Formats: sequence, C-alpha cells, structure tokens
Amino acid sequence: MRKAMVLTRPLIVQSKLLCFSLLYLFATLFLAIYTTLTTRCLFRSSPFDPIISPLFSYPSSYGPHKYALPTHRPSCSSPVFFSDYPTILREIMALCENSSFATSGAALRYMYGKGNKANNFGGDMNSPERFSYFDQENHGGIEIPCGFHKEFPISEIDKMAMEKCRGVVVVSAIFNDHDKVRQPRGMGSQTMAATCFFMFVDDTTLNEFFRHRLISIRSKEDLRIGVWRIVRVSADDLYENPAMNGVIPKYLVHRLFPNSKFSIWVDAKLQLVVDPLLLIHSLLVSEGVDMAISRHPYYIHTIEEAIATARWKKWRDVGSLRVQMETYCDHGLLPWSPNKFPYPSDVPDSALIIRKHGLRSDLFSCLVFNELNSFNPRDQLAFAFVRDSMRPRLRLNMFDVEVFEHVAMEYRHNLKQTEEKGMRRSVRPPNSSSLPVNGSYWGRCEKYLSQIWS
Repeated sequence: MRKAMVLTRPLIVQSKLLCFSLLYLFATLFLAIYTTLTTRCLFRSSPFDPIISPLFSYPSSYGPHKYALPTHRPSCSSPVFFSDYPTILREIMALCENSSFATSGAALRYMYGKGNKANNFGGDMNSPERFSYFDQENHGGIEIPCGFHKEFPISEIDKMAMEKCRGVVVVSAIFNDHDKVRQPRGMGSQTMAATCFFMFVDDTTLNEFFRHRLISIRSKEDLRIGVWRIVRVSADDLYENPAMNGVIPKYLVHRLFPNSKFSIWVDAKLQLVVDPLLLIHSLLVSEGVDMAISRHPYYIHTIEEAIATARWKKWRDVGSLRVQMETYCDHGLLPWSPNKFPYPSDVPDSALIIRKHGLRSDLFSCLVFNELNSFNPRDQLAFAFVRDSMRPRLRLNMFDVEVFEHVAMEYRHNLKQTEEKGMRRSVRPPNSSSLPVNGSYWGRCEKYLSQIWS
C-alpha cells in the first residue's frame, strides 16, 4: 500500500526571522533604486511618507526647465542634515499653532500710508530719517516706515486669501515675464495642506501664462498653476522698474501675510527640490535664528558686489552706486573681518530667504526695503550695512553655497531676442582687487578699500 504524501512548509517560510530579514532587504533595495532613478537624493527616512508626484503638466511650448545652470553638487552626500519628515511636520505645526509664538503684528508698529497722494509706494526719506529707525532696542513701540504709502494694487479676494495663511508661506514673483513659473519638487504628502504658495505677477507675465494656456483665459479669480496661487499686481500703480516691484513681496512678506509664522522667499529663477518644511526646520528652527540665507559664492565684502554690479551692468547708474556706497561708508560700514563674528560674510545670495516672522527679522526686512526704495533694487548692497547697524541684532544663519545648490535648482532668466544675439555665457566675475583704487573715484570709501586691498 502506497504511503500517503506528507505536505510540509518550506524551511524559508518556517523561519519568521528570515522572512522579516528578506522583507527588509527587498524594501531597502527598492528605496535605493527609487532614490537613484528618480530624485537622486531622497530627503526622507520613512518609506511610508511618499513624495508628491509632479504637480503640473506643462505644454511643450512653455519650456519651464530651459537654461538650467550647471552646478558641482555631489551625487547624494548632503551638506545639511534633515530630520524625519513626520517629526518635522508635527514640530512646525505646533509652533504655528502656539499662540505665544511671536508674530509680525505683535512685534512692530508701522506708519499708516498716505493713500494715492504719496509719491511712491515706499515714501520719501533722506538718509538721516531712514537711519533714525535702526535702533529699536530703546525706542520700542514707535511707528516705523515699511512701505504701503500707496495701496498695494491686488484684488480683495487675494488679500483675504493672504490673510488666511496662518502658518508657512512660500512666496515668489515674476514681473515683465523675466522668468518661468516652476513647481517645487520633493514635497511630502502633508506639505501642501500646511503651506501656502503665492506667486505675484504683472499683466505682462500673466498674458504669457494665458498665451501658453497655463491658465484658462476664462479664469477670473483664484488663478492657479500647479501649487502656486497666482496674484495679479497692477504694476502700473507701483514702480517703473519691474525689479523694484518684485522687492515688495520679497522684503515685505510679513506685511502681505500678517498672520504667517514662517516664510520662504524663492526667486523665480529657482526651483525648490527639498520640502519647505525641511528647510525651515533644518536651517532656521534647529539653528535658533531669525533668518537663513546663503553666502555669496565669490564675494565677502560689500564693495566687491558694488563693483561687480557696475561692471556687469546690473545697475547702469554707476554714479548712484558710488553715492550709495559713500553714504554707507560715512555712517560706519566696515569691510568684513572676523570681528563681525558670527556673521561669516557681508554679501549674501539673496535668491532664497527663510524667515521666522518676529521683531528682528521684520525690522531687518523693513529697513532693507527702505534702502532699496531710496537707491536701487540691488539688495546685496544694503544687506551688511542694515544688518550691522540695526538693534536688536539679527540672528542669522548664512549657510554654505553647497547647501544652496542641494536645496534648489537655478536657471537663467528668460532670454529675449535682443539678449540672445549678444549673449555671453556667465562666468565668474573678475577679481575685484584688480580694479583701480583711488580716492578721486571712490571718494569717502577710500579707507574702506585700503583695509581690504592694502
């Protein structure tokens, strides 16, 4: 009589430890392959929090990723540490919901605007008037000038949406169709619910959006392109220079979003590739600072940036640049030195600014805006003078350029036909120390120059 067959489970199934080990191995391999083939660097430690897929499908005619600038970033050796996303999400949300957390409205009082009769949006002040507001340690409670001497020309619906943003806001702007609108990458599953994204544009830029069918021409309000809420600004009522109009949301973000606790300014030439909440936590909250901004890749002295601004025709009125630098030299601007510790440089790359709204960061933003309103929109020129002169002092994280290159992709501005014909590829500006130094040209900044170039 034939023996009955006995069915037994394979040994591989009988060992629970072996099963869990194999499961862990396959999960790890999957994450490694996913990281290599998709995002290159995965700023997550949990496989249960997926990164959001692309947020918008662009028509081929628009080309949002043309003119990318090459970088020297390594493959996946991140120069900044990012904590676990769920932990960061809980911590940031707790800070935003904390009623005792310092908000912009409770920190400073602002001058009331003068309506449409004012000469310009930022008002008219001479240097002694502007500098009299730098010290707020012993003069707390006074009203300070901070733009809005004329109404900011946006719709009431957009104003209401901006006031409802009570946590984190990411802000950008495109005027005169100078850049492309790009979607951030690498965002966690809960970031869009916890963060507002606003893009300010003028009619020239908005018409290009309509022409490329990024927005339906029938849309009347609540305009959106992917993650961005598009806010139309009637720029005819502001400054003639489109760059100066872009300075308003860049430095007065705390006034446009009075209930927000954190903000990230992103130049439209950038595309964020790391979740905004990770940036705020790692570069701002963990460092215990009011503001985080990248160092300039080449310069550390303000006057080096001024010379490059004139040399590369970023601002063509060279005479006004000289007057601006001499004004700052007269009122105490010094070259960078180790005595300025903990500040590692006098020149930032201001394309990415991360802020915790409060007395120090809001005061700094107002004071810088007043300088730009008085001279020109080149904010790197006023940066160190305001930072070193204001009281209370700004707690600042000027992070390395390698960090900047890891968290954002940079692109060239839109190239117009007149620019394309005579375009030269951007290279490192010449060494400023090779430029002539003489008292007749630099006037009252001769002592400043002698300290750095002697």
